[in-house]
Amino acid sequence: MEQTYINRWAMHFGWVIVVASYLVPSSDRAQAVACSEYVNEALASVNDPAFGVAYAPSPEKSNGKRVVLLAGDEEYRSEEALPMLGKILSQHHGFHCTVLFSMSQDGSMIDPNNQTGVGGLEALDQADLLIIATRFRRPSAEQAVYLDRFLKKGKPVIGLRTATHAFTGGGRFGDWLEYDDFGIKILGERWVSHHGGHKVQGARSVTAPEFKQHPILNKVGEFFAPSDVYGVVNLTEADQVLMRGAVTESLEPHSPNVPGKQNDPMQPLVWLHKYEAPDGVTGKSLCTTAGAAVDLVDPNLRRLIVNAAFYLTDLEVPKDANVAYVDSFDASFYGFTDEKFWPARNLKISDFELGKSPARKDPPGSPEWPFRESNKN
Repeated sequence: MEQTYINRWAMHFGWVIVVASYLVPSSDRAQAVACSEYVNEALASVNDPAFGVAYAPSPEKSNGKRVVLLAGDEEYRSEEALPMLGKILSQHHGFHCTVLFSMSQDGSMIDPNNQTGVGGLEALDQADLLIIATRFRRPSAEQAVYLDRFLKKGKPVIGLRTATHAFTGGGRFGDWLEYDDFGIKILGERWVSHHGGHKVQGARSVTAPEFKQHPILNKVGEFFAPSDVYGVVNLTEADQVLMRGAVTESLEPHSPNVPGKQNDPMQPLVWLHKYEAPDGVTGKSLCTTAGAAVDLVDPNLRRLIVNAAFYLTDLEVPKDANVAYVDSFDASFYGFTDEKFWPARNLKISDFELGKSPARKDPPGSPEWPFRESNKN
């Protein structure tokens, strides 16, 4: 059945229920209206066959907020991480989530190596929050319009890992923001360096004492990220550094912190930033340089992101957010791949629908990392 036919059928069926609700006794009307709202959510969650998958919350859990999660990086498996987070945010916490992928030139598969494969950003027109984990993407001018419009409204952003260098290529968002400046202007930092040894040293979070009671850190304990610590040098006194990242001696979660200058001072790992848009508009962002798919095995990092989604959309942050996986999550290790990797894997958008989760496929040369099953809840 063609997608447009499904949309048209769902829309008409929703209106039938709304009209019918006024023909039933008032005692039954609330149930009928609730049913119509569920149909409308189902309509809104019909998968974009070109660029994304959407997850609708159940009517009784819906909080009315919409989140766009934008994946697309060559190294850290955001195409696996963001659907997992979208399922948690939607099914446990009532956010309506749309996950957009970087697609191949012909649109037949998910291809993180295609930097121009960005699409579906129209979803930002209805979004209350953007969660972005892209690396050096090159959206078309037509697609850039939607992100420009979103940011000009001062809407909030959560940036993960490579979002500090989310875009490149000489383009602009409107007449005020170059692609290469998205990180520094919206998140407070751009690409600087690997501060830890890549694929050799990990990162351990250390909470800043003055922010232990911050709502974003509700029930967020120490987390370990096998991706290394990034160098961060451009934050200002106006930025709130909630957590710093200690470089660890190895990729083993309980390995000790490296002694000496490498951890003195520790680099910022999680921070809040205020960004400025045109016409005096301001917005808020949270950035963490953690966020590889294998980093998100740790429930404390997942809880941090869930809490931030509540905080940045002006909802009450849960005291102890549920961050259990909705579907199984077998995260692939991070690493660059050659041009044969993604055609061989042949991931489809439908592979990330509710009830589905693809098996991991580590890039060639990945280190052994037998800790993916240790932190499921």
